[in-house]
Order: sequence, then C-alpha cells, then structure tokens
Amino acid sequence: MEKDLIDIIGVVAAVSLPMFNIPLVMKIIQRKSSRDLSMSWVVGVWVCLLLMLPAGVRTEDIVLKAFSIVNIALFSVVLVVAFKYRTGESS
Repeated sequence: MEKDLIDIIGVVAAVSLPMFNIPLVMKIIQRKSSRDLSMSWVVGVWVCLLLMLPAGVRTEDIVLKAFSIVNIALFSVVLVVAFKYRTGESS
C-alpha cells in the first residue's frame, strides 16, 4: 500500500512538473517574443530530454516513464514557440 501511494504521488508530480512550461509558452505568445530566452539553453534542454526519452520509455519505473513522455511533449512546445517568436521584439 505504501509503495502504491508513493508511486501515485510520484506520477502526479512527474506529470505536474512539466506543466510549468505552459506559463512560459503563454508569456512568449503574449509578448510575441522569446528574445529573453537563451536559444542554446532551449535547444540544449530539448536535446537532453530527447536523448533521455528512450531510457524513460523502456524503464519499468512508471514515474520516470510518465515524466519522460510528458516533459518531452511539453518542452517540444516550448522549443517550437520559442523559435516561432524569436524574431519578435523584447519587451
């Protein structure tokens, strides 16, 4: 029972953590600019997440699996939006 509760809490946290990318995406869209973000940071994080994804998908650990899938999906949105609004003016 204790392990089940720990796994449930872990999965909720693993899925919730990447959701904090949503306010970043909304801020970029509202300002129509991603000039305040380092594109090398955005690409670097995305590449690392992509390289970790196969291990995350193959693992038996449901927390790592959930985090890997949700994180790459939502950070891919950050990557696309950051590049789309890169030419905008910084406010």
